Amino acid sequence: MFHLFQKLSHELSKLEKSFIKHKLLIILSNSFKLHSRKALALAKAYFLYLYILLLTFKIRDTMIKIKQNNSAIEGAALVFIIGKSTKKKQEFVGLSTDSIKTFQDDTEKKFDFFKLPTGFVFLVDENQNAEDLRIAGSKIFDYINKENESVHIQGASKASLAVAEGIALSSYEFKQHFSKPTFHKLTAISVTDEVSEAKISELNNTIKAVFWARTSVNTPVSHLNAEQLANQIVELGNEAGFQVQVLEKTQIESLRMGGLLAVNKGSIDPPTFTIAEYKPKKPVNKNPIVLVGKGVVYDTGGLSLKPTPGSMDTMKSDMAGAAAVVGALYLAALQKLNVHIIVLVPATDNRPGGNAYTPGDVITMFDGTTVEVLNTDAEGRMILADALAYSKKYNPEIVIDAATLTGAAVRSIGTEASIIMGNAKDKYFETLEEAGKEVHERVVRFPFWDDYGKHMQSKIADLKNIGSANAGMISAGKFLEHFAKSPYIHMDVAGPTWLDAKEDYKGQGGTGAGVRLLYQFLKTHYSK
Repeated sequence: MFHLFQKLSHELSKLEKSFIKHKLLIILSNSFKLHSRKALALAKAYFLYLYILLLTFKIRDTMIKIKQNNSAIEGAALVFIIGKSTKKKQEFVGLSTDSIKTFQDDTEKKFDFFKLPTGFVFLVDENQNAEDLRIAGSKIFDYINKENESVHIQGASKASLAVAEGIALSSYEFKQHFSKPTFHKLTAISVTDEVSEAKISELNNTIKAVFWARTSVNTPVSHLNAEQLANQIVELGNEAGFQVQVLEKTQIESLRMGGLLAVNKGSIDPPTFTIAEYKPKKPVNKNPIVLVGKGVVYDTGGLSLKPTPGSMDTMKSDMAGAAAVVGALYLAALQKLNVHIIVLVPATDNRPGGNAYTPGDVITMFDGTTVEVLNTDAEGRMILADALAYSKKYNPEIVIDAATLTGAAVRSIGTEASIIMGNAKDKYFETLEEAGKEVHERVVRFPFWDDYGKHMQSKIADLKNIGSANAGMISAGKFLEHFAKSPYIHMDVAGPTWLDAKEDYKGQGGTGAGVRLLYQFLKTHYSK
């Protein structure tokens, strides 16, 4: 046992996350002082717990790092960004003037490669939009990930960053549950000093935040229930420097959050309500922006049970809205964005067990509104409603929620974009649309007429939790608007946050969609 502790302690010393290392080494140290059988059993239990955490964080710490380096290390794949302004002389080491001219003269060719005895060489046309350059990066990763440990990118700053982003995002792997995982070889991306250290740091932090969101969405409820999700948010706060408060079931009951408690009634795992706050010393916004994320860690549909194939089997992803808002907050804090942000995450699973809430029930919500439940699979709006009503206490400038809320959203615009709607001023929607175009996490604004609110009128209560067969994504938004007392935007992210098949740098499974979008929105809107 002692040798196992020694090995674990040695491995922990390699971790970059000092707050984790400090916490775990303290537990290790205390474990050595225990002598009784009971204490030894406790120590063994600690060891198992720590070993699982170690595996998780080791995988997280293997994330590709982007660095500044004017020359490629030996054995690196080479990427040359070629533009019309690139001189015909041999300005790239290892690339002939004839290769540059041939590529420039072919106006149709945007991407090319060849393999030398020393390794892969890629040519990428600089005169493409950022998304095409990211996709080029994804293609490069597909070629090199089993052969090269590093790749060097040389060329214009903006294009180099986009290609690096595509390569790095493509490198994500979810291998935590394989008994003998194998990983790609690529560990490093280098760019020249044309790219500033600040831009490189921002991109590294972006990759880190997106990867956290992807892993959270991909992790099954057997390993990520509501309490475990809350604990992860606490860990992110410790690392990035934001405050986190986790309300447990008794506190949620004292607040009378009827929607969250109703959805949780069928589960043996308790709900949580997590409040995370990042507040710089002198934020640019007088009132905070509040982000609310749907945290349904698994959705069976409850008594309105989902079919399994193509539906319930992917419902570990139903907390992707929470992953998006938490990931955006994490990234904003890592980047020390000068914006006051509060994130609210109501979290539970939705099961048909125990004393599960039923179609026909009438639930009293946090703000006193009564809701007739007609479908227990419309659970996301029930827990979001309590969080939106709770946000009133912060007197926010604006409230934005992100939720995998409706199948209607996916059927209307597919996985290519998120749906947005609400009653906030146009300037917020415009900035959100601009941010979506910038990072290619596009949004489509839907109408939000009061007529759609009539779909949610109940005959026996203030509201009902489902509307008519038509425009379900909009009537769901109108339901939520009732509880939001500040300027409000609803984002239905059901489409882009999960992909059944691999798609370029977005990968397969959880995509982390929403993290880059919301961060770009915050960064852009509050710099105007």
